[in-house]
Amino acid sequence: MSEQTDTAAVPEAVPALDAVPASAPAPETGHTPVPAPEATEASAEVAQAPEAPKAPEAAPAAVTEAGFPPAPPKDRRRLFAALRWTAAVAVFAAVGTGVAYGITQPERTDIPGLSTEDDGRWTFPELSQPALPAGAPVPQGPDNKDGTHYAKLNGLLLPAPVGARADDTVKADKDGVVSVDGFLEEYTSEAREKLKQSLEWDGLRQITGRGWTTADGTRTHVYLLRFHSSGFVDAFKGCDSNAQLNGVSALDLDDVWSKAKNTQMNSTTLDFPGAANFDGTELSVYQEVKPFLGEEQTKVGCLRTGDVLGMVIQTRKGEVAPVTFHQSVILQSQLLS
Repeated sequence: MSEQTDTAAVPEAVPALDAVPASAPAPETGHTPVPAPEATEASAEVAQAPEAPKAPEAAPAAVTEAGFPPAPPKDRRRLFAALRWTAAVAVFAAVGTGVAYGITQPERTDIPGLSTEDDGRWTFPELSQPALPAGAPVPQGPDNKDGTHYAKLNGLLLPAPVGARADDTVKADKDGVVSVDGFLEEYTSEAREKLKQSLEWDGLRQITGRGWTTADGTRTHVYLLRFHSSGFVDAFKGCDSNAQLNGVSALDLDDVWSKAKNTQMNSTTLDFPGAANFDGTELSVYQEVKPFLGEEQTKVGCLRTGDVLGMVIQTRKGEVAPVTFHQSVILQSQLLS
């Protein structure tokens, strides 16, 4: 907070040496003035006329050492008012900057669920939903009963966290669009034909995807599948405990997630760091159970919201960290809400 401006300590203006007021009396020199030459008759008559009453003489102005009267004092009220406004603007500017910084860089202990100094979570870019077409309702709006997403699908994809490198095993083009065959590479060869037929029959419109790898070796693949309506989302069987994903032995409910969530189906509250409410989103979170196929564990988050199915797939040698996995699922869900 900047120090408050002290208006009482403002120095007076320095007298202007060349600004002599027209009404100021001539300086006294100590000599008797010399009479002017004799006036004409007309001027003599005027001089003999009775003098009009004179206004009271103003007090003589002080004379500076240089022999010039000082400049008339400025209007102090205007000066003080200007200083007060300047101080107020400076204070509000400082407070505004502090608020903006507090929003973009909040203290972890000031947000519920973020009480630890460093729990391993990733730093993501600032998230924002893409603009909607003119007149289009939001997915969870009262005038959008089916939860249709009208925004561009690639704009709803979770971005990679800071410091991650792109994972080109996600077969996406420059616009993030993924073909059906490219998406089905996430599944075993035995499961692909049936899933492809299901996607063709169940009203698939578009798939977008993104992948990244972080410094700790965690690989994350995120997909969004848009269908013609919410009913087709429920018909797709590629995101549940029976999903035959590559390199995965068997999936079961994520025990950390399951213990933390409450019993409400459409308003899940999670009690781990980054907890949030997901109104209108059905979440199912699974993990690969031991013994793993190989040295890696896989976790899968399935998000069904309106006409979009979201999938978050994370794989890591040893075990997938719960915090970063749950963080990714939560943020992707918020972008779809």
